[in-house]
Amino acid sequence: MKGTAEPSGAVPFVLITGGKGGVGKTTLAANLGVELARAGVRPLAVDLDLGLADLAVVLRLEPERDVESLLEGGRSLEECLTEGPAGLRVLAAGGETRDAGKDGERRRHLFASLRRPGIPTGLVLGDSPAGIGPDVLECAAHADRVLVVTTPEPAALTDAYSVVKAIDAHAESEAREIPTPDVFVNLATDASHARSVAGRLRAVCERFLCRSPRLLGWMPRSRGVLAAAARQEAFVLADPRSVPSRAVRQLARRFSDLAADAQALMGAPQGVCEHGR
Repeated sequence: MKGTAEPSGAVPFVLITGGKGGVGKTTLAANLGVELARAGVRPLAVDLDLGLADLAVVLRLEPERDVESLLEGGRSLEECLTEGPAGLRVLAAGGETRDAGKDGERRRHLFASLRRPGIPTGLVLGDSPAGIGPDVLECAAHADRVLVVTTPEPAALTDAYSVVKAIDAHAESEAREIPTPDVFVNLATDASHARSVAGRLRAVCERFLCRSPRLLGWMPRSRGVLAAAARQEAFVLADPRSVPSRAVRQLARRFSDLAADAQALMGAPQGVCEHGR
């Protein structure tokens, strides 16, 4: 299947999505970004829900500039970034009403900036809008990796399947290569439970879509995560030794390797620092 290639030299782009709201997608994106920053990668976390500002809220940031400054204010990407915990850089969403009719044009402008070769980052981490609308599918079409966050609840699993199905249909209709999403199971009881949940999703995807999403990680329900969220604090910093923090750290290692491999192929040392590979 032929697709539209990203610019040569573009840094890796990982999209975190989930279909259903409330599965912990933004919390995972924020904490994964912080953990990647701690690991020596220079990540850029982007809130791709242009009309909301959830990523900035979760990290208790008050950006002087945001995506609106980039899309409407004529500012460069670098001028619009806000520094978050552990040195994570964030491109916050505007959190204001906009002309929905211009979303396609605005998103193309945004991705042209994010996929521009030479931007000073090792990995772009996108926090997807909820649902399976055209905005989500276009984000997935630009991604090198897609991570679908789900919970064991039947409604969340159904929505996770809908995301994979919609991505598959979009790839077919647009004649583009879009990677089969990986899966992260939030609120699992234990590793065996997470494998069972991911296995049910994989079986349906294999049967009806000929796609086989793999389990990339899981996280248990945790009072510490909820408490950190209430304080608008990254739980990986509040309690680095907790099971959820270790789960995010393991996930960060996978994407650190992705960033390092991309830098090796590009032969450019500036995007990623040494992080003990």
